[in-house]
Formats: sequence, C-alpha cells, structure tokens
Amino acid sequence: MAFWWVNHKQTRDHEVRGGYLWSPKRNANGAFNQTYENMRLVRPGDIVFSYANGQIGAIGQVIETVSASPKPSEFGHVGDYWSDEGWLVSVYFNDAPKPLRPKAHIERIAPLLPTKYSPIQKTGDGNQGCYLAGISDALGHILLALLGVEAPPVFSPMLAVAEPNAEVLEDLHLVESDTTIPETQRLQLTKARIGQGLFRNRVMSLDPRCRVTGVEDSRLLVASHIKPWRDSSNAERINGFNGIMLSPHIDALFDERLITFEDDGRMRMHPSLSKDVLERWSISPSTKVDRFGPEQAAFLSHHRKAFAARLG
Repeated sequence: MAFWWVNHKQTRDHEVRGGYLWSPKRNANGAFNQTYENMRLVRPGDIVFSYANGQIGAIGQVIETVSASPKPSEFGHVGDYWSDEGWLVSVYFNDAPKPLRPKAHIERIAPLLPTKYSPIQKTGDGNQGCYLAGISDALGHILLALLGVEAPPVFSPMLAVAEPNAEVLEDLHLVESDTTIPETQRLQLTKARIGQGLFRNRVMSLDPRCRVTGVEDSRLLVASHIKPWRDSSNAERINGFNGIMLSPHIDALFDERLITFEDDGRMRMHPSLSKDVLERWSISPSTKVDRFGPEQAAFLSHHRKAFAARLG
C-alpha cells in the first residue's frame, strides 16, 4: 500500500462524488509531467488524500489501476486547455472525519514533504503544477492521525461484476473487433458494457446513490444503462445521463423491465411482480423517487416503451 496526495481544486467535486481521478497525459504544451505519469503507478488499495481549497477534506482508496480515458464531459469548460486524452483511476472516497488544513500543521508536515514534485510548498501553500504526488509512509500515517483516522482502511473491492452472459460477450467482441473505433474509446465502451469505467464514474457523479433504497456506498451499487446497450449509439453508451445507480436487486428488476419510472419519479411495476417479492425486498408499490432531469428523462422514455411492450 502506498500513499498519494492529489491536488484537484477545479475538479474536486466531480472526482470525489464520481469516485475517480482524471488527468491529461501531458502538459498543454506537450511536455512530460511526472505528476500525471504517477497515475500509471497507483495500485488497488493505495490511499489518496484529496486536497482542495487549502484543506484535505476526503480520503480515498484506489479501486482499480489506470486506464486511458477521454476527459470527463462533466468537467465542462474547466481545463479547456487540457488534451481530451488522459488517464482515469477509480477511487472510493469518504469524507475525512476531521478535515485538515496542512498549513496549520506545517511544522510537522514540511520536513516529510518530497524534495521533488511536492504537492505543497514549505509555506503550506499548494503547488499548482502538481496533480498527483507520491508521499512517504511516514507522512501518510501522520496525515491519517491528523484527519482522525485510526488506521488505514482495509481494501474492499466494488461489488463483483456478474459473469458476462452470451449477449454481453458478443457485444464485447463486436467492440473489440471494430477497428473504426479509437483504441481509447474501445476500452471505455468495453468497461461501460459491464457498468464500469468512465460510464460508471459519470453516472456516480450525477446520481451518487440508489434512487430507490437510498444506499450511498458505491461499492454496493450497479451503474445500469437506461436505454439498452444494443439500442444506443457509442456516445450514448458512455453518456452518464443514460445511467442510473441502483442497488443490485433493484437493478435486476429495472434491467428486466419489471419496473420503470415516470419523469416525476413515480415507479411503475409489472403486474407479474408478486407481493411476496416486493415485501421481501421492502419495495412499496407507491414508491416515488426524486424527479429526473431532462437529460435522463429522454432516455427514460425509451425504457418506458420497452416496459409497455413487456406489458403487451
């Protein structure tokens, strides 16, 4: 297990809420940047300290190693000068028990800062040119103590992805064999087909909890496509608005078109769903979730048509 410090003032909310880190591969002028290259060195179980606006406010744990990825669309105009091609690392973030302002403890922190590629200056101010910095175990443990964390969290992977069925395997083969799709996009489409990668992070950024159960632990949630994969364009397949975070049992019902949602959040259920199933899974027929935004509603209209076809 290694310790890392990320400076992400401009993109902090998107990355922490979405459960990822993203950086370009090089500086805007094409020059090599070691703190971007560090994205390729992280490993599952590593600890990441999230620094923004003068404080460490969240602690993350790396879920999976780096993959090539286009710049997240949710960044908007932030980083317009960055290349669209970059590195993506999935991280499970939690709010720090006691947010820490390093400047207030600089006497303890400064002697342990890296001599090269340090995330902050000796004065306690941030280094703007540094994105992801490796720090020593000694500094990592001091930061954990100052943040009120008694011990590093035990690595726990996300909910295991189900074994791909024949349909999924066929879709993955079609993506991999399509040489008209850039390699970076092929990788993200492959991950999106099983609800992982950039697609999952985009959905988490927009919809960070299960709509029905309210569960927020991202490790226990499934990123489900609203408009089915086979009916979607490549752009729609990695569009965060074409997704919804659901608890596994709710996802099973949604995927089979046994439930659907109106734009105002009212849930509709297929008449074949028995009361026994609903009671055992604590699902009320009168369930109403938060209203969906217009971007998600556009995809939901397609899901409702599939639901209606199943009724017929």
